[in-house]
Amino acid sequence: MILLTPILYLNLSSETGTLQPSTSQLRRKGKRRRQKKKKPTPCGEEDLLQKSVKTYYELKLSHFKPLIWNDNFTLTLSDVFTKLELVQTLTGKERKELKSLDDLFNPDVTGLSKTPRCILIEGEAGGGKTTFLSKEALDAVSQKTELGRQHDLVLLVRLREVREGETIEEMVWDQCVPETAEGIDVQSIRKILQKNESRVLFLLDGYDELRPEARAARQAIPKLLSGKLYPNSTIVITSRPSAGVQQHTRSDCHVHILGFSHEHAFNFVRKYFCITGNPELAEEIIKQYFTSDDDDDDDYDDNYGHSYDSSFGSQEEEEEEESFLDNLIQIPMFLMFLCVLWEEDQEVFTGTMTGLYDNLLTCLVRRYCKREGVDMPTEGLPTEVDESLLQLGKLALEALLRNESLLDLAQVEKENVNWKLLLKLGVVSLEVSSSKLHPMKLLNFSHKTIQEFLAGQYVAHAVVNQDIVELLQLTSISKALELGYLLLFTCGCDSRAAQAVMEELSKLSKREFTNLRPEQFESSNVPIDRDLQKSCETYETFAALCLTILSERREPEVLQHICQALPIVMLDSSINSREATGLKYYIQNLHSAKLPDRLILTIHGDADSRDTVQYLQQCFTSSRPGLQLDLGLSGQFDISDKTARLVLVLKNVPGLRAMDLSHTDLTPSSLQPLVKGFSHMSLLEELDLTDNPALGDAGMEVLQEPLSGVPHLAVVHLGRVNMTAVGMSSLAAYIQHLVGLKELDISENQIGDTGLESLTAVLPIFTAIKVLLLEKIGISPTGMRALGPALCKLPRLIVLDVSKNDIGDPGLECLAAILHHLTAMKVLLLSEIGISDRGISSLIKALPHLVQLQVLDVRRNHIEDSGIVSLVQTLCQPSSLDMELNPPAAGDKSLTTAPHYNTTLQVLHIGRNWKVTEVGLGSLTQLISALPALIELDMSSFGWGTPKHLSDTAAMALAEALPRLPALEWLDLKYIYIEPAGFQAVVQAAEEHPTLESLIYSEELVPKGADTTASCLELCRT
Repeated sequence: MILLTPILYLNLSSETGTLQPSTSQLRRKGKRRRQKKKKPTPCGEEDLLQKSVKTYYELKLSHFKPLIWNDNFTLTLSDVFTKLELVQTLTGKERKELKSLDDLFNPDVTGLSKTPRCILIEGEAGGGKTTFLSKEALDAVSQKTELGRQHDLVLLVRLREVREGETIEEMVWDQCVPETAEGIDVQSIRKILQKNESRVLFLLDGYDELRPEARAARQAIPKLLSGKLYPNSTIVITSRPSAGVQQHTRSDCHVHILGFSHEHAFNFVRKYFCITGNPELAEEIIKQYFTSDDDDDDDYDDNYGHSYDSSFGSQEEEEEEESFLDNLIQIPMFLMFLCVLWEEDQEVFTGTMTGLYDNLLTCLVRRYCKREGVDMPTEGLPTEVDESLLQLGKLALEALLRNESLLDLAQVEKENVNWKLLLKLGVVSLEVSSSKLHPMKLLNFSHKTIQEFLAGQYVAHAVVNQDIVELLQLTSISKALELGYLLLFTCGCDSRAAQAVMEELSKLSKREFTNLRPEQFESSNVPIDRDLQKSCETYETFAALCLTILSERREPEVLQHICQALPIVMLDSSINSREATGLKYYIQNLHSAKLPDRLILTIHGDADSRDTVQYLQQCFTSSRPGLQLDLGLSGQFDISDKTARLVLVLKNVPGLRAMDLSHTDLTPSSLQPLVKGFSHMSLLEELDLTDNPALGDAGMEVLQEPLSGVPHLAVVHLGRVNMTAVGMSSLAAYIQHLVGLKELDISENQIGDTGLESLTAVLPIFTAIKVLLLEKIGISPTGMRALGPALCKLPRLIVLDVSKNDIGDPGLECLAAILHHLTAMKVLLLSEIGISDRGISSLIKALPHLVQLQVLDVRRNHIEDSGIVSLVQTLCQPSSLDMELNPPAAGDKSLTTAPHYNTTLQVLHIGRNWKVTEVGLGSLTQLISALPALIELDMSSFGWGTPKHLSDTAAMALAEALPRLPALEWLDLKYIYIEPAGFQAVVQAAEEHPTLESLIYSEELVPKGADTTASCLELCRT
């Protein structure tokens, strides 16, 4: 997509819960702004319900025991530490710390123009999502938070308790009201919710645990998420990633729990050992496993920032332990398990998730044996315990495949499982369902990951006699991702099981990803097919799963299947992730005969750039000729020592294809070692140094001569590097050696006509160039006159951006005069260039030559009605390419066969042209249905002065046109006043549209009393 709406990521960390980064970015959807209403005084039934809920939460949620086998370890929700982070950039590299979820309701903090209706919180297993939501509920009913002050009713619903057919009101009565509460029933709850809808807050915990039958489209939870029920309420919902929440709701904010800071982890460890009566052990474990904040930089070459015990073994093993533990201690539940094991035996950690859970289980069994006077064998577990755990694992697996985490005790007894022994072990607890609708005795696993571990143990045992596909119902990649932790533990438990799982995943990969190619994962300046984009995102998640499995079972046989499953190997995470550990093993043991088609390695996170380089050193310990690597790094590379170390590593990767060092604080001095290393990177095709303003002209001087060492360089990004005409002039003399150049970005530099003149002198050399990005570089009409003849020599050019240059009508006329030479053009960006009808008329004459045009942007100019209508009329005409591909049938002149529309144009931005009137807007609504391939359409007016008016007739025409734009995802109608009947028609058509995600409209222009509950409606402030 050319225009992307920002995605909000919130990273939460709590003492008993953490959040980990996700790989996946989502588009902002379904936003709506609701006016704040004066809080009414509750009375009668409303007051009774409000007080009942508050009393119930204070009794039920205030204290909790995170370890069901340890009655002495109790925490209060006030002990929970919370750290929030909001990522609000397209790159995801800039982060902003928040104090709480309340900040999401502050537009000055979030940049959102309206109050969010739906907040999605995602986090990996053990991240503390449930604990976090419990704390939010308790704080809200006590009005300690803005969430609580804005909402009269705070309703916490555990989705794992929800059954098929339950209504929202039944869920509230079932889970939020004490059994002894009188005067409250389902009917009264419905009446209260309907009356106070805008002041109701739903806290929905664990979408990934919602039963499949309760996820169906007509069930209550999907209807609540989609806005069909209580659309003016506020929703906060938690889930593991990839659980499918997005199919029902377009979240306004997408939140991820990152995890503990080291300070929070310190406090948790000290609290744990203080409560358990061993405070001295806290300092020992901190010294052993935690990074010290005041370590000296000189320790970099000697296990930077960590202390190790010699018993850990080799240097390589120590480093792998360090990486795994750095990731582990961020996750509250895993840190708690680590404390349990440390209390038992300070030398029990094995460096894998499966090892951690196996040791935890052994620890519980050992404590049970000591307590019950049972002999603990030297190897393995007591026979009765072992058999009972396998039986429990079978039931755990069956429940997982039903997407359930609770076991009906009656069913457990039917299977003759010794459940009383399991209670004594502490792996399950006996509960009476909190559901009043479905009361029953249940066995509850201490955490879902315990259930997944026991199920994995059972699968590893059963795979000897049963087919892995039958055992796991492993029929698709999506099913594999859904069962990610189960597969992880299965592979970690047994080598043979790991091979069976990976063999099947390899088959699924070949079947579902057969058409994916490495170049499809590269950034694109043209619209990407939606299905292809989704397939690429799924593959990336699948690759992460495979690498995580490899980190659990680092064996040649598993690696062999990984190589078959992943023709393209990719990592997009921090160096401390489990995927990064798996990738390190993959690279270190990769044979030249089994090289992947491409290795795409993107490292991000808070790791010091020195640690990043050290990780790369460990990966590429020897030369890897033939390996094609796309490398993207984050962090600070502002010191020459860091880049010099990086170059030493890259000498072992002579096939380095792409290097992205954007946003890395490069300076001329730190760039110097890097470019000197170009002699070892002769196959480099892409170089991105964007957003390194400290480079300036001095940096361009450093860069220029070494360019001769990378003759295959085809993509060069130098946007926002603070280059002037001087830097451009010195650089131009050297880039002329790059005869294969396909993409050049020098946007947002103070180059001016003088610098452009240096570029135009060499531009005709680049006959292969496809993308030329010249946004905001100070071009005038004079500069355009010089640029035009050079562009004529670029017949393969498909993307041209001259936006935000004051070229005016004379400049556009110069460009239009040569467009007939650029018939391959797909993207033409001309926003904010100061053109009027005169300039647009010259473009209109040239448009018939642009038969492949997919994107046109002429926003923020001075075009009038005549010009904008003529432009769209011309665009609506079928191109010669359309006529060639869709010729009318012989003798048939009907509209159904002759292509009287443009099937090529996908993005049209014509908004913010302040001279366009109501008449022009009305005419546009009659025309756009002839552009059926549109994905994005901007028809907005200008943001100052009297808003433009769209009559009911024109609005009805727009509403009728929307179904004829079947691919439309984004429609901008800001600063246009639409009358009530027309507004409702447009909104209804947008809501019924199968692909439209965002209808953007000005909040203050919404007709009084209009229904604004449509999930696609995004209201913004002027």
